[in-house]
Amino acid sequence: KTQTKICMKHEEKEANDNVSTVVQFVLLGFSELSNLQGFLPGVFSIIYMVILIGNSLIVIITRLDPALHKPMYFFLAHFSILEICYVSVTLPRILVSLWTKDRRISLLSCATQLCFFLVLGTAESFLLAVMSYDRYLAICNPLHYPLIMNPKKCHLLAAGSWLGGMPVQIGQTCQIFSLHFCHSNQINHFFCDIPPIVKLACGDTSVHEVSVYIVVILVGAVPFMLILVSYTKIIATILRLPTAQGRTKAFSTCSSHLLVVVLFFGSASITYFRPKSSHSAGTDKLLSLFYTIVTPMFNPVIYTLRNQDVIAALRRLFLKT
Repeated sequence: KTQTKICMKHEEKEANDNVSTVVQFVLLGFSELSNLQGFLPGVFSIIYMVILIGNSLIVIITRLDPALHKPMYFFLAHFSILEICYVSVTLPRILVSLWTKDRRISLLSCATQLCFFLVLGTAESFLLAVMSYDRYLAICNPLHYPLIMNPKKCHLLAAGSWLGGMPVQIGQTCQIFSLHFCHSNQINHFFCDIPPIVKLACGDTSVHEVSVYIVVILVGAVPFMLILVSYTKIIATILRLPTAQGRTKAFSTCSSHLLVVVLFFGSASITYFRPKSSHSAGTDKLLSLFYTIVTPMFNPVIYTLRNQDVIAALRRLFLKT
C-alpha cells in the first residue's frame, strides 16, 4: 500500500504562470481490480505469447509455402507483422506495471507510446482497406487481377499503408502534448491514449477535440467507407456466380477479413467518435482491450480456421517438421 501511494503521488513542477504542469504521469490501469492483481499478469503474458506465436506462424508459412505466394497472403503477412508491432506498443508496458506495481510513466515515454500507437493503428486501418481492394480486384476483375496486383504494386501499397499516416499522427501527438496538464497526473487507462490524456488538460480543449475528430475521419472513416464500397461490389458479384460451390469459396476468402474489419473499426470508432462528456473510464478500457489486444489475438485464428489454403499450408509445414 505504501509503495502504491508513492507511485500515485502527484509529481509536478511549478511553471512561471503559477499553473501546475505535469512532468510525469501515472497509468492507473487495472488498479481498481485489486482482487485480480495476482491473476492479470499471467493472463496478459499468455495473451502476448499467443499473439506473437500465432501471427509469427502466419508470416512464416506465407514466406515458406509457394502456394501462398499470392498478393492476398503477402498483405496478410504484413498485417500479422503489424499486429505484433501494434500489440508490443502497449502490452509489454502493461506487464511491467503489473509485475513491478510501478505505474509511473514519463511525459516523453507517454508521448512516444501514443505516437507509435496512433501511427500503427493508422497503418492497420490503411492495410485493411488495401486488403479489401485486393479481394475486390480478385473477385470482381479476375482477368486483369494478375496484371494490376503485380509485385511492384503490392510493395507500394504495403509501404503506403505503413508510412501513410506517419506525418499526420506525429503532428497530432505533438499537438496533444502541447496542452497544459494540471491538477492531476493520473491517466485512468492502461496505456497513453488520446481521450484520457485530453481529460487531464486544463482550459478549453474543444479545438483539439475537433482536430482529433478530423484526423479520425481521415485515417479511420475514409478507409472504412472504401472497405464498405469494395464489399458491396464483392457481395453483388458473388451472388451472381453460377455455382453454389463458387459462391461458398468466394465468401470463405472474404468473410475472415470482413470479421476482422468489424472488430477493429467497430470498437475503435466508438472510442474516438464519442464526445468527451460521454467518455467513461470503464467503457474506454473495455473497448480499447478489443482493438488493442483481443482482435490481434483472434486474427490468426480467424484467418486460419476460415481459409483452406492456410490450413493446407500449416498441415504441410507440420508434416515436414
